[in-house]
Amino acid sequence: MKNHSFPLIVALLSLLTHVSAQTADPADSLLMVRLLDSIDRSFVWKTGAITLNDGMITINVPDGMRYLDAPQSNRVLTELWGNPPSDNSLGMLFPADKGPLSDNVVAFNLSWDEMGYVKDDDADDINYDDLLKELQTDAQEANKKREKMGYEPIEIIGWASKPFYDKNNKVLHWAKEIKFGTGEMGNTLNYDVRILGRKGVLSMNAIGDMTAVETVKGVIPSVTSSVNFNEGHRYADFDSNIDEVAAWTIGGLVAGKVLAKAGFFAIILKFIKPILLGLFAFGGAIWRFISGRKKEEEVETTKEDAAASDDQNSANPTA
Repeated sequence: MKNHSFPLIVALLSLLTHVSAQTADPADSLLMVRLLDSIDRSFVWKTGAITLNDGMITINVPDGMRYLDAPQSNRVLTELWGNPPSDNSLGMLFPADKGPLSDNVVAFNLSWDEMGYVKDDDADDINYDDLLKELQTDAQEANKKREKMGYEPIEIIGWASKPFYDKNNKVLHWAKEIKFGTGEMGNTLNYDVRILGRKGVLSMNAIGDMTAVETVKGVIPSVTSSVNFNEGHRYADFDSNIDEVAAWTIGGLVAGKVLAKAGFFAIILKFIKPILLGLFAFGGAIWRFISGRKKEEEVETTKEDAAASDDQNSANPTA
């Protein structure tokens, strides 16, 4: 079910970026809280066991988290967070007490890449410092495409968490510190998790503020252990006689051309709250103006009705 309020909200956010947060009075702040709550309640959240990718994967939503399905997640990513249009998301995992526009929210976006069976023979031999330099170079090249599309350039500052591969569970994760544009509002955390399967890789990307690094690290074990490839799709089910081997290895997953993809997250969460405060300062004024106009119209209508009644009574003195 499409939520038609999202485009309106984003249009207002874009329109009101120049409005200062300091103009909001308590009534406007209350209005903001109500609208944020309304936005959150407009989503259909799920918990428990979630089947993804045509039955290939099952996720048992961890305690303290909730799942948002693919259509809703794609709208969050593009219409609320300002990412390039994409329909690659399989869904998102949010903290149970936070929504897409909450302060300091950290969400995991899920996507599937059917690249084939990823060999992990190189996992112990990778120089991640060299890989970081490659990623930084790739980012500069990808910026040409991003800027043509009207999006801010990206700079990779460094590792927020150095790559680690859990060979027993076939889970790879690492984190980058990213600067979008001039970075005047602070840098962004992109925490990447890759879980290997028989025919491809499930990606789980945590998106948030740099201050969330330790929080994300703390939930990584529960999030990754919640994912199960169903029978026939597990890494151990690989059949060399019929299955395709991926061109990428473990090192390739980290150094892959991820930045060139439309789904690389340029979230605007750090900008949303001051913009919303401005929105509600402006919106509250409009509401008060509209309310005032309604009251004036009601007064005028009452006066007109009274005058009409007097005229009627004058014309019909026996009434």
